[in-house]
Amino acid sequence: MLPHQVGALEAYLLERGIGTGGRDAALRAGTPAEIKTAEDSEQPLFLRGFHDILITIGVVIALVGLSGIGGVLILLPAILVLAEILVRRQRLALPAVSLSLAMVWCVAIAAQDFVTDQEWERFTRGVIFVWAFPLPLCLFYWRYRVPLSLALFLLSVAAAAVILVLFVLWEAWRIDAGLDPYLLSSIVFIAALAVFAAALRYDISDPRRVTPRSDTAFWLHMAAAPGLFYAMLGLITGGEAFWLSGEGDLGRAAAVVLLVAFLMTIGLVIDRRAFVTSGLLSLGGAIWVILNEAGVSFDTYVFVVFAAVGLTVLVIGIFWQALRRVVMRLLPDAITTRLPATR
Repeated sequence: MLPHQVGALEAYLLERGIGTGGRDAALRAGTPAEIKTAEDSEQPLFLRGFHDILITIGVVIALVGLSGIGGVLILLPAILVLAEILVRRQRLALPAVSLSLAMVWCVAIAAQDFVTDQEWERFTRGVIFVWAFPLPLCLFYWRYRVPLSLALFLLSVAAAAVILVLFVLWEAWRIDAGLDPYLLSSIVFIAALAVFAAALRYDISDPRRVTPRSDTAFWLHMAAAPGLFYAMLGLITGGEAFWLSGEGDLGRAAAVVLLVAFLMTIGLVIDRRAFVTSGLLSLGGAIWVILNEAGVSFDTYVFVVFAAVGLTVLVIGIFWQALRRVVMRLLPDAITTRLPATR
């Protein structure tokens, strides 16, 4: 059998929940597709047991120590050696996650050291710093096929696009988007929407969530959800955390509540809980404003807010599948058939 035929067969089997022991499959641990429950339908399978945890603890401690001793010159070779042993040979999933994050940390240290030594403008430094990430992360994914490293690569590309737009606005028209919260929020919203679209693409390609593509989608949704929420929040509030400023605004508070509800509904549709948690802090702040505007005593609002947010999370978490069935019935079959099935 030719190599490309082997890859096609492996993808075919993985999509149907049949493990093949392949390179990517080894980075997904544990729960067989046939015994997965509704509650763990989006569980990123990067944890196999305490052995993985123990190895990861050792990796983190060792890399912190090595970075303090020799900086990037020691840290980068150590990451690559550990990745060859723990990821490429032993197929340990949780250490693969930690080493992917360590690569981001290493690139950040090197880029920061480089830009601080240059006498460049602020935007130029930002462009060079952010654009340092995509290539190393792309190479790391190409070598080790860690789903998180692919997600980090795509996120770094989105961040690089944002900083490039900010740089062009400044260089061409001397527009500092950082001083215009509506413009900045619009740019971030477009980037977050692109990340969300990429995450959906991976989700749609693996509706049963039995391949590494599902893990990549999980990480992308984890970034896209707060990105979308706070970008839209910036468009609503003008970048002002109005519940911290002491200036109650019932209209904007209600808009925040509706925004949180909207994103939670999206989370139900695509079966991703990241969209439930992304706006909880702002939801609590909006409830605070609403309570203050309603004349509720300042001494009790903290407990009321905690109770309201906590009950919201509990209701959605406990009745997730039931709520999802209700939402999915309202959608056309052309959409529901491409998403994870309800249970």
